[in-house]
Amino acid sequence: MQTLFAVEKTELSTPVQAALTQIDRIAFFTLPLKNKFRKVTQREGLLLHGPAGWAEVSPFWDYDSEESAHWLAAGLEQATDTRSLPTYRNEIPINVTIPVVSPDRAAEIVQEFLSTVTDPAQAVTAKVKVADPGVTLAEDASRLAAVRENLGGRGKIRIDANAAWNEAEAVEAINLLGKAAGGLEYVEQPCATVEELAQVRRRCNVPIAADESVRRASDPLAVARAQAADLLIVKLQPMAGIRRVVEVVEEAGLPAVVSSALDSSVGIASGLRLAASLPSLPFACGLGTARMFTSDVVETPLIPRGGFLTWEEPQVLWQSAQNAERPNPINERITAWKLRLEQMVNAVNYY
Repeated sequence: MQTLFAVEKTELSTPVQAALTQIDRIAFFTLPLKNKFRKVTQREGLLLHGPAGWAEVSPFWDYDSEESAHWLAAGLEQATDTRSLPTYRNEIPINVTIPVVSPDRAAEIVQEFLSTVTDPAQAVTAKVKVADPGVTLAEDASRLAAVRENLGGRGKIRIDANAAWNEAEAVEAINLLGKAAGGLEYVEQPCATVEELAQVRRRCNVPIAADESVRRASDPLAVARAQAADLLIVKLQPMAGIRRVVEVVEEAGLPAVVSSALDSSVGIASGLRLAASLPSLPFACGLGTARMFTSDVVETPLIPRGGFLTWEEPQVLWQSAQNAERPNPINERITAWKLRLEQMVNAVNYY
């Protein structure tokens, strides 16, 4: 199944061409997911190539132009900024991500991940999605119990609620799900507001991680000032690029977990470069999401082996993209993305 399609610069409007002066290749991608994740069944976006290499621009469709402009700013930085970055490590520890699936499917995903970890003494980390609409706490607990059983006492479990609970719901859920998991490494974004996060952190004996309160906030440092989190989840695209993320982490003074925004392997490669450039990286990173797709945009998808990933320059299937025919449904999606790109360009001047 063709997943990558070249886009000629001449197809774009004059303002967009001017903004992409240093970009010499553009491609549209669409990647089906094995399981529904974050209410989507496929991921799509643009790849840009410039003097610094390939970059991804793939804001979700429910993000407006101003928020999506962060993603374009990150892509332009990644593709054009040739300044060097420090490298503190070569191998990046990676967690396995469990979507909202049945306990049996959760067990399969854990076993697939463990099959690449040859050292029986090595601890591994599982991130389990919870609190999807229409899913009960009991169902979430069953999924966590299956993950715990299949880890066999050799790993840590963290959960991500995507800001689904209020304070009281969060306290109840964390206590119940913590028992099902046999203890939690941390809880990611249990509530929507900084104030609620601070209260939950005081009431629960489990570390709190801030995600949306950092990457979607006008002030990403507010959560640190309010002592509302023990660590930060940072994502390169939503936070406008590597250099901005490094700056926020340094100013917040909190440990960080580099995570994927459900990126292709091009976005994953950028996330790995960010993780390598952070002086401290005490937690496994959420950059193993390439295994959630049925295909990818590179020759060799960045799928963890042995619980680790190493940064490498992505080998994008550009020749395939150039030779690909664009059926009407794909042309319609590309037209939509060209319009969206123009809207992002208009907004990105803010930065």
